[in-house]
Amino acid sequence: MSGRRVVVFPSSAELGPSLVSLVLSRAERAISSRGRFTLGLSGGSLVSMLSKELLSLPQLDCSKWICAFCDERLVPFDDPESTYGLYKNNLFSKVNIPDSGILKIEPSLAVAECAEDYTMKLQSVFPGETIPVFDLLLLGMGPDGHTCSLFPDHPLLEETEKIVAPISDSPKPPPQRVTMTFPTVNSARCVAFVSTGGSKAPILKEVLEGREGPALPAARVVPQNGELFWLVDDPAAASLTIQVERLGSGAKL
Repeated sequence: MSGRRVVVFPSSAELGPSLVSLVLSRAERAISSRGRFTLGLSGGSLVSMLSKELLSLPQLDCSKWICAFCDERLVPFDDPESTYGLYKNNLFSKVNIPDSGILKIEPSLAVAECAEDYTMKLQSVFPGETIPVFDLLLLGMGPDGHTCSLFPDHPLLEETEKIVAPISDSPKPPPQRVTMTFPTVNSARCVAFVSTGGSKAPILKEVLEGREGPALPAARVVPQNGELFWLVDDPAAASLTIQVERLGSGAKL
């Protein structure tokens, strides 16, 4: 697959600084070209990794950033399952990103209405674009190969019209969520997966080296005109036989 870079770090601690160097370089590129940086965030271990590394930078300027969520759980913001809530506590409240630069769901709505409301919020930030083109999306991958809230064998994998879709039967709780669809994910200028830990090794091999049967959701992330990074640590990469790049802490991407 052209354009895909699989980069292996000795540990997640050494991966973190390179992830942030990627974020900052794509932010600088976007702001110099378009006057703003549009970033899609995912939850899980990414929250603490990204927050820790960004907050260690003494002169971080997020005033021209617009942050959205690749998927979100339909729970109140003070619920520990809320991805927005985690980022607010760990990052947003400590940097100079304007509140208008954070696109969040309205969790009081029914899931279908919530997805429509979130769609309108994205459209207002990307006027004139049928499908939003994010500068950078940061994705994770579950042990079943799901990414965003796009799960194996789910009908949403075939969605081609909506840029955001509701899901009310997520196999992973909580069941009600809002997720970006593949048209949105694959329109991004840059997509970076972060996958760490030995428990991810079997599924990472299936996603990156192919498997019989339908492609897993994470394997369907193939930006049409953008870059694709897989940033992984040694334990996650333990089963890979493909050629990879090996880098140390803070290496520029």
